[in-house]
Amino acid sequence: MNSNFFFKKNKIQIKKIFKDYNLKKNFVIRNIAPLDKAKINDLTFFDSLKYKSLAFNTKASACITTNNLEKFLPNNVEKIIVNNVLLELAKALNKIYVKADIDYPDLSLKKPQKKFLKSVKFGNNVLIGKNVKIGSNTIIGSNTIIEHDVKIGNNCVIGSNVIIKYTVIGNKVVIQDNCKIGQKGFGFIPMKNKNIKFPHIGMVLIEDDVEIASACTIDRGSLDNTVIGKNSYLDNQVHVAHNVKIGSNCMIAGQVGFAGSSKIGNYVSIGGQAGVSGHLKIGNNVKIGGGSGVVKDINDGETVMGYPAVSLREFLKKDKKV
Repeated sequence: MNSNFFFKKNKIQIKKIFKDYNLKKNFVIRNIAPLDKAKINDLTFFDSLKYKSLAFNTKASACITTNNLEKFLPNNVEKIIVNNVLLELAKALNKIYVKADIDYPDLSLKKPQKKFLKSVKFGNNVLIGKNVKIGSNTIIGSNTIIEHDVKIGNNCVIGSNVIIKYTVIGNKVVIQDNCKIGQKGFGFIPMKNKNIKFPHIGMVLIEDDVEIASACTIDRGSLDNTVIGKNSYLDNQVHVAHNVKIGSNCMIAGQVGFAGSSKIGNYVSIGGQAGVSGHLKIGNNVKIGGGSGVVKDINDGETVMGYPAVSLREFLKKDKKV
């Protein structure tokens, strides 16, 4: 993924990053990317059998992985065999992307420039970072902060006390008061004496006609992007963790939580206070009952309920027995 927000050091060779490994190849690292998005001269990682099918087809030039998983990678991929994939990945990211492990304050913030005043309406005390782009007929509420390089489309309504960073927003998007979008996600590797922070170099992509209600938090991606699809509606106090992808035309009720890297299909409805665990795949036209705990993949068209979430028929059958 080519981030518009984080700038890597130029011309870093793979052997310089992995000095203690006897690598056959040496090339300038173009980027660090997930298995399915990596290209030639990219570094990727493979830490779970869940992603075996993606490993078979990766275009990356090198991959951080383990002894048990290396056999699933193409022969032309340089295998960097380690004990802890995510730890070594975090170390590599910190060498290539500077200061991506902490959200530093944006010191470029200023009052809106004159170039915005003809086409954008601002409330009081709004602050805008450098290189921000805002489309015409957009309204920004009081005390809102738009940090550097954020892009906002046309005909959007951004409420008061909103903070937006590392984000690209489409047209006709509504973001209500007190939302925080684009902050670093909850990513670290626990060690014996210290937690190693995992850098987040991704962004948030909010597509056209999305509505995000009050006090939602949407984390930016770590290596991938966090995405909210077209015409999806999020109710109050929804949390979307890093790398989550929510499809189009979804309805997410209040206080729903998504753990990292889960993929939600199109036309999905989720009741209030439900939770979706990480790295899951939720199909299209799925309905999840309020208060449910989703801990495994759900196929297209299913309706589930309970904790752990099961088919509605199975849930009702259990309920009758009680």
